[in-house]
Amino acid sequence: MDRTADALVVFGLTGDLGTRLTIPALFRLHVRDALPCDVVGIGRQERSTDEIREMARESIRRAEGEVEDDELDAFAKRLSYVPADATDEKAIARLAEFLGPSRHTLFYLATPPSLFSPIVETLGRAGLTEHARVVVEKPFGHDLASARELNAQLLEVLDDRQILRIDHFLGKEPVQDLVYLRFANELFEPVWNRHHIEAVQLNLAESFGIEGRGSFYDDVGALRDVVQNHILQVLALVAMEPPAGGPGAIARRRMDVLRAIPDADPADCFRGQYEGYRDEDGVDPGSETETFAALKLEIDNWRWAGVPFLIRAGKALPTTRTEVDARFRRPPPILMGTQTAEVRHHNHVSIRIGADAGASIGVLVKDATSDSAEPVHLDVSFREHVQESPGPYERLLGDALVGNASLFPTQRMVEELWRIVQPLLDDPPPVETYARGTWGPAAADRLAEPFGGWRNPAAEA
Repeated sequence: MDRTADALVVFGLTGDLGTRLTIPALFRLHVRDALPCDVVGIGRQERSTDEIREMARESIRRAEGEVEDDELDAFAKRLSYVPADATDEKAIARLAEFLGPSRHTLFYLATPPSLFSPIVETLGRAGLTEHARVVVEKPFGHDLASARELNAQLLEVLDDRQILRIDHFLGKEPVQDLVYLRFANELFEPVWNRHHIEAVQLNLAESFGIEGRGSFYDDVGALRDVVQNHILQVLALVAMEPPAGGPGAIARRRMDVLRAIPDADPADCFRGQYEGYRDEDGVDPGSETETFAALKLEIDNWRWAGVPFLIRAGKALPTTRTEVDARFRRPPPILMGTQTAEVRHHNHVSIRIGADAGASIGVLVKDATSDSAEPVHLDVSFREHVQESPGPYERLLGDALVGNASLFPTQRMVEELWRIVQPLLDDPPPVETYARGTWGPAAADRLAEPFGGWRNPAAEA
């Protein structure tokens, strides 16, 4: 299934995901001469191809700023549109006629998950799936049982190798940089274990709320939206063993980590909901959906036994930043000046993921006014490097078009991710209210207190 696609069909091209992320990503692939085929959009809106092309131009200008008209026009000419209900067999028959001899098609389902199975079934009956690949967006199910059910439905039409499950976090350059930072730098790898690291924190903070997505978010919540997928995938990269053994090695090492994580304990989890959430459009007035989650996980292997992995994610927090922080053990008391004293601070390594990507190494130096140690930070910004790299959707759609599945989670991985958080879904802790602009419910601070407290990511520079 690694043959390059000769057609790309995007279901939901006119939706929010399509206009905000998919179209700009495809344009960037086109500019890099990495878009190997033309694009066909499918949507329920009755629009002409010319109207869709103009919509694409506007979408690209919003995302990219100033763009040469010649580049926009060249991309627009590669874009066609078929107005259709994605599950209407007559409409899909028209699509088959429109595609003509294309037989190695990549179908990208930028639609609600409830449409994944019906669309694939309709494509199968139309004879369009024999040599095709199908990309589906997260969430992959609503829990472990529904993830298995969805996969079983897709496998009635497709072979597992034909299914690509997209998690855009894995396409972010700083996320992939985690592997290189760890294993390409002798500075880190020898001390990246339980003998030297006391605790690891993973923060995914967002300063905004649900932004008009109440009807979607109220059925999902923070655990399903970012913890079960994005954060656990990052955790696996932070904790995995060195990759070896050819293609797929990184995915196998990530899988080893996930298998070693015991089921989450509801007693080690706190959920929160920001004030005013229940007043948002589309939200149930009595909603118990969490907009904040904090939990502790452990990894039962020799590298990490006994080291807590503390996760915190939420909306309406003081800043927008994703950060991994490894806190090292404190050294024993040492002679400072004329007396032996405890070292009050920790060394740490913080890795920022996002537009502000970079790293910070916390070291201790002598306080200029006393015989004690004070922390200083050595900061490195990856901003220029990240700006020059492909965006996550650009990278992942480019990989999907050429059949490279290395950055797409397998079904086995999806099931492990759900298995870890399932106890929190079956027996959710109570939701506590927190004020917008704070770090969530005060009770969540108890989770990190034994390990020096939470490290609050600073505002983006």
